[in-house]
Amino acid sequence: MPYSIAIASDHAALDLKAALFAWLEEQGHAIKDLGPYSSDSVDYPDYGYALAEAVASDHIDFGVALCGSGIGISIAVNRNPACRCALVSDNLSARLSREHNDANVIAMGARLIGIETAKDCLAAFLSTDFGGDRHQRRVDKLSNPAPAKEPA
Repeated sequence: MPYSIAIASDHAALDLKAALFAWLEEQGHAIKDLGPYSSDSVDYPDYGYALAEAVASDHIDFGVALCGSGIGISIAVNRNPACRCALVSDNLSARLSREHNDANVIAMGARLIGIETAKDCLAAFLSTDFGGDRHQRRVDKLSNPAPAKEPA
């Protein structure tokens, strides 16, 4: 099924972003590139926030967030309560981020994984449905946290 996907990175992940953009287009998805467009140094939070806004707008089905480690941009995306951004590094973590957590943004680190592994993660992410059921109540708590209490 083709999706509407926004992709953003920082300067460290520019090559990975270009490769994934082309690959996603080949797969038939509609891709929106939120930048950057050169290798000049940029601040990953700016691009993470822009990506989160695009996903939260309901005009974009999924987001792809990339930076050197994937950590910083995933933190930025997760500041938006409408986003559930999962930092992944393999097929299993990508699949479980969708199945158990209903992640709508996938984050990866360009300095940590190669292009083929990133494609594999993205393919797993996009082809996995949310499991719902017992996972739904947990996902609901991500956007509407209850007051802190002792775990049962």
